[in-house]
Amino acid sequence: MPARATITVDLSKIEQNTRAVVSALTGVDIVGVTKVTCGDPRVARAMLAGGVVALGESRLENAMRLREDGITAPIWLVRAPVPALAEEAVRVSDVSVVSELAIASALDAAAGRLGRHYGLLPMVDIGDRREGMMPDELPSFMEAVSRLAHVDIVGIGASLTCYGAIVPDEHNLALLASLADAAREQLGRPLHISAGSSTSIAAVLDGRAPKTVDNLRIGEAIMLGVDPATREPIPGLSLHRDAVTVSAPVIECKVKPSLPMGTAAQDAFGGVPSFGDRGGRRRALVALGRQDVPPEGLVPLDPRVEVLGASSDHLVLDVDALPQAPEIGEAISFVPGYAAVLALFTSPYVVKAYVGA
Repeated sequence: MPARATITVDLSKIEQNTRAVVSALTGVDIVGVTKVTCGDPRVARAMLAGGVVALGESRLENAMRLREDGITAPIWLVRAPVPALAEEAVRVSDVSVVSELAIASALDAAAGRLGRHYGLLPMVDIGDRREGMMPDELPSFMEAVSRLAHVDIVGIGASLTCYGAIVPDEHNLALLASLADAAREQLGRPLHISAGSSTSIAAVLDGRAPKTVDNLRIGEAIMLGVDPATREPIPGLSLHRDAVTVSAPVIECKVKPSLPMGTAAQDAFGGVPSFGDRGGRRRALVALGRQDVPPEGLVPLDPRVEVLGASSDHLVLDVDALPQAPEIGEAISFVPGYAAVLALFTSPYVVKAYVGA
């Protein structure tokens, strides 16, 4: 039984999920995005073994971690670096998304100093309102970048769902494809169409995406086995949904009234909680808190366990439906959602463990 909160990654399931995605998306190159794991090299190697053509990272620190662990596969930066970090970006990665000419120019200058060519993926905003230039800005951007000496445009990309929750469909993906067609004609050479992330898988599989889409940047579907737009399985794909689990030990287990007693104010995080009167209930405290994970993102492996909430260091569970009270030190396990995985990998207080290597 773990003495500390522990996130466990089944690397064989990550590899199997990767292979299933790669096999289903014939003719589409998959960039395996490791950013939710803070650039974990073991996860990266499992994705590479499953067939991804490159790795996607948002933080230069994570890309450096992959390089220092001996990974030589292409790395795509899926968040543009500021100009001051352009040289570091060119040293540790091969392609970066970009939507500002100042950043493209800084990457060009850095590539020139380092004696190499560097790839750019211009991003276009097709509705989600996160990164990307507006469509009518693309031709002039392409013209300006084509005059730079040390960078190469590798394709046209877009991001969907992550900020504005806009799902990929036949309309916005057709817009992206038409922009890429015009860019190909402008430059006179082939370009990839990088049509988003895990939410674009269903659109490719059911034919809503144009046939010219040939690149996706996939993280959540591989890690958690779901479509981020619905948090449900992706039709046509059989993916493991428990490749990542987290467990934490019980540090108290007692029967208590379900209603707090006294004058209510704000909780530790500024909220005003409400409670229903369920009488006396057995509840357990486990050694995991909001400093490590949002409790709303945890689904207990045992459906008889209920997550009630959390303070900074304590997760509060209703365990009244269990036939026996959990022992002190006994681990209770959960399947975390995307936000929970992100926080758990970032927390220095959570042990990282691996099986299935």
